[in-house]
Amino acid sequence: MSAEKLPQDAQDKARFPEFYKLSVADRVRVIHERGWLSGEDYQALISGDHTLKINKADKMIENVVGVMGLPVGLGLNFLINGRDYVVPLVVEEPSIVAALSSAAKVVRGAGGFATESTEPVLIGQVQVVDVPHVAKAQAALLQRKGEILNLANSLHPQMVARGGGAKDLEVHLHARPEGGDMVVVHLLVDTRDAMGANLVNTMCEGVASLVESITDGRVFLRILSNLTDRSMVRARCVIPFEKLAGKGYTGEEVRDGVILANEFASIDPYRATTHNKGVMNGVDAVALATGNDWRAIEAAAHAYAARGGRYTSLTRWYKGPNGELVGEIEVPLKVGTVGGPLQSNPTVALNLRLLGVKSARELAEVMGAVGLAQNFSALRALTTEGIQQGHMTLHARSVAIAAGATPEIFDTVVDRLVESGEIKIWKAQEIVVQVRKEARGAAESVIPEQHACGHGKIILLGEHAVVYGSHAIAAPVPLAVRAAVQDTQSGGVDMIIPRWGVEYRLHRDPAHRDSFQRSLGIIFDTLGLTDRSVRIEVFPAVPRARGLGGSAAMAVAIIRALDQHFKLGLSDEEVNALAYKCEQVAHGTPSGIDNTVATYGKFLLYKRDPSGATPPMFREMAVPKPIPIVIGISSKESLTAKTVGGVRTAWQRNPELYERIFREIDQLTLQGVEAIQKNDLQRLGELMNVCHGLLNALGVSSWEIEELVQISREHGALGAKLTGGGGGGSIIALCPERPDKVIAALRDAGYQAMEVNIG
Repeated sequence: MSAEKLPQDAQDKARFPEFYKLSVADRVRVIHERGWLSGEDYQALISGDHTLKINKADKMIENVVGVMGLPVGLGLNFLINGRDYVVPLVVEEPSIVAALSSAAKVVRGAGGFATESTEPVLIGQVQVVDVPHVAKAQAALLQRKGEILNLANSLHPQMVARGGGAKDLEVHLHARPEGGDMVVVHLLVDTRDAMGANLVNTMCEGVASLVESITDGRVFLRILSNLTDRSMVRARCVIPFEKLAGKGYTGEEVRDGVILANEFASIDPYRATTHNKGVMNGVDAVALATGNDWRAIEAAAHAYAARGGRYTSLTRWYKGPNGELVGEIEVPLKVGTVGGPLQSNPTVALNLRLLGVKSARELAEVMGAVGLAQNFSALRALTTEGIQQGHMTLHARSVAIAAGATPEIFDTVVDRLVESGEIKIWKAQEIVVQVRKEARGAAESVIPEQHACGHGKIILLGEHAVVYGSHAIAAPVPLAVRAAVQDTQSGGVDMIIPRWGVEYRLHRDPAHRDSFQRSLGIIFDTLGLTDRSVRIEVFPAVPRARGLGGSAAMAVAIIRALDQHFKLGLSDEEVNALAYKCEQVAHGTPSGIDNTVATYGKFLLYKRDPSGATPPMFREMAVPKPIPIVIGISSKESLTAKTVGGVRTAWQRNPELYERIFREIDQLTLQGVEAIQKNDLQRLGELMNVCHGLLNALGVSSWEIEELVQISREHGALGAKLTGGGGGGSIIALCPERPDKVIAALRDAGYQAMEVNIG
């Protein structure tokens, strides 16, 4: 199946089933394929180029010595005012992102959040002391309000042109402890999409002299206020009580528990402090992600919570007329979407593009909904399983990282750690050792015949040239795609790939199938199964679009699963031929080597007839000893169709030159057969190095591939080269000694790596 493009299925755009189960690279790919990320932002995220660099950090604050990273997660499932949102969150505390997404999912099912906001007004304060006639000064200031506002606006005409600027003026009198009064002028400034702190401070400074002349007093402080109670956000949700049931609790019990917990926070400041901290867990995470001043936002929220003279809850939960749970929040939120942080920190700009808000008010409304959702998730957890149980799995993830669990075993370690009940580093370290032992044993075993699976592969020598009739050597790796088929009553063919977040129904009409569905459609049409009602669940262990034969392995796995389920009696030749048709959809003019290895699972010497007049030739190779290989996986996907097409275009322009390169690759591939049969690994490594140079000459390498190859050679690999289509994807390194050293070096450079024994 083609791994190049995820279909736009019928699901809601912000819904990503089992998103947390995907790898980081697959999460980025999925949100790109759903349209949340541009191609440029996708590449920036997948390569890490979006992160703040030290030279830019040095311009942001003083005395810079480094840059500290924080995770960027995504709050999913948000439906706000009828619009889908994927919300970027910068936060280090486990459970926040998962709990927030879960709460948003519940609210989404009940119609989503409704929000509203006031104009984005920020208050500037001008403090006047030593005023001889306070009442007279107050009256004079109000009388000359227009003059003061005009002066303030003359300092920022561009803001006025955008519809903002100083809109009103208030005068407040405050008694001083030692006697007398001070006069405080409030400038109410609409800052539009800017946070506005510097703008308001400039206005306060600019009108100070005029204020002094009007009051006959002395202006002292001239500064904004972070109590932004003129920039308010209100969010609301209504959840039918039956949607609250779960974990052994009825919907009424959960509803009443949430209400009771909120009542506690409304009357007790000790509880309210923790209650509101939960609200701000979500709000602050969005503020950090979007470059806003989370400290100012915190100060405003807590000051507002104490506005009545007693600190209380920012939210209100109560029972609606039909027994539903109603949640509301009212909170001051003054934020910005333009200004300095966007220019200085590239991640902030990327996050804002991902969120897709059009104004500061819209951003504030999203933050209000996030705060209400976070509060709901905490109250629901407290009234059901308790907050600590909800933290357990996410805490286990942190512990697994600390214990050295690498990406390929991470999920297994976390699952076993939670199951053990001992969320401790020492226990995680024990599990890591055990899982690695099991993995080594699995690498030596053969995938059982009775399982519906397709094998992943590496090409030792000969890729690209094999399309033009040269030989190639390929081997299966202990990575497979498995598939299972179940009969359903759904009335169609449903495809589920939990690890990739894929869930869609196959269109019966081929004209309505996108590139991803066409491969599946070919299988069902050819086998005469299009009218059947089935669910296909696919479990890929082969990384997507990484040059390891994932699309062919998936096609073979699905064909075999259907063959087993419907007892079709397909031969290996028929499975292989049908998988090749799927590869043609995925890659245009494939060599056929991927589907052949995926079908037969053998170490093969392969050669095809470029004209297609005769079937491909392949024979199993005898390998005296297993060959130790390290696979290094880049963050850039390998688009085989693109690289194959590029080589074909170059060959058509200059066939003599490129056919000479193909012949050289063919010759060294045949020498590689001899080296493998003699177990001459030194010779095999040299041939791999030369082959990589020729592939680079074909223009199918990339800077990441070159870095992977160079690191592998520098740390002891006898040979290293790209494998598969190139343009990204993976490399293979021949490492008979200290493969762990090469793996460690590749991981230290930010790549994935694993050891396999082939043959």
